[in-house]
Amino acid sequence: MRALHAWRRSRRLHSCLSSPSGRSCSNHASLHLARLRPSVAHEPAPTKAAYKAHLSKRAFWSGLPSILVPPAVFASLLVGLWTYKCMMTVLFQDKIIYMPYMPPYARKERVQDYAAVCDPVEWEHVHIKSTDGTKIALCVGKIGSESSENRRKKVGICYFQGNGSSTPPRLPLLSNTLKAIQAHAVTDISFPDMEFVLVALSYRGYWTSGGRASQKGIEEDAKAMLKWVEATQNNADTNLDIFLWGQSIGAGVAATAASSYASVPNTTTGAKISGLILETPFTGIKSMLLALYPQKWLPYRYLWPFLWNHWDSQAALQALGRVNHRPTVLIMPATRDEVVPSSEADKLERIARNAGLRTLRTNIIGALHTEATTRKEGQTAIAKFVCDVLKEAHPR
Repeated sequence: MRALHAWRRSRRLHSCLSSPSGRSCSNHASLHLARLRPSVAHEPAPTKAAYKAHLSKRAFWSGLPSILVPPAVFASLLVGLWTYKCMMTVLFQDKIIYMPYMPPYARKERVQDYAAVCDPVEWEHVHIKSTDGTKIALCVGKIGSESSENRRKKVGICYFQGNGSSTPPRLPLLSNTLKAIQAHAVTDISFPDMEFVLVALSYRGYWTSGGRASQKGIEEDAKAMLKWVEATQNNADTNLDIFLWGQSIGAGVAATAASSYASVPNTTTGAKISGLILETPFTGIKSMLLALYPQKWLPYRYLWPFLWNHWDSQAALQALGRVNHRPTVLIMPATRDEVVPSSEADKLERIARNAGLRTLRTNIIGALHTEATTRKEGQTAIAKFVCDVLKEAHPR
């Protein structure tokens, strides 16, 4: 039976091929295809718009001379890559700016591992709540002494770090600076009754702090830190003097925190910000974007309208110039800074002076971006600045 059906199909095909008009063949072939591929036979026809778009694409590429096809493909890939990188830069700016994960295992550092090199400064690791309830970590350092309980006045120095690593690796540097301040106070200006307390903030998302780093969140962390300092370090007899010290992006955090704190009159504790130390600072994220990408043909310098991290030190210093109690400002750039251009310190100095702030400047010769206060000159400059400001505020 199967052989009979096969013979009949071959006869029909032979009659189609021998037909002069070929109509019966085409009709039979169409019917045969419809039976074999019913899904293809019932597919909807493409729309007119889709057909025109397909023709236009074919016309564009087929109309190009063959010599221009490789450059056109390369230009398309380049524009696509630029667009993709710009989008990723904007969307992931928090991850790019704040790097608590660098170097690896930075969040697993311990204070105890650096205790020996910090002696005689003793460091305490404490946790407090930020203004929005996020847990943040502080390192509180002081030089232990038998007479510390009899000291009448405390000076709080609040430190704001750069954008990478954790607080513990910075403790030896902070300890050396604190020892220099204490020694300068005792030997040069006869302030043996003052106790200096250094408090280092670990931003949210850094070290053992919770949350994720962002400008809005870090601003709240700085406010909580200052409230904690004035609540725990202030004496009833004398008002607390507070110095804010920030390095790199921390300089922007310090300037913003100072303007926010000084703009609200403190009538309860009497604590005041007496000095602002800006180590290797820049005027803002926008200025750094322009400095890092000076070429006008690069798209990255035009992304600043899409930033939500600004750290505008210019606006903060101008706001400080409008408050009643104006802190003295120390600008400390590194002459061999490989990250921040030297023009940034010049701008900030001019802005601070125009705002009516008493401004001092100390250039750390030969220092790189992170070396300004690892050198003896930087530590001495901060110690002299703190003690000179206190000497003027509390003449003996």
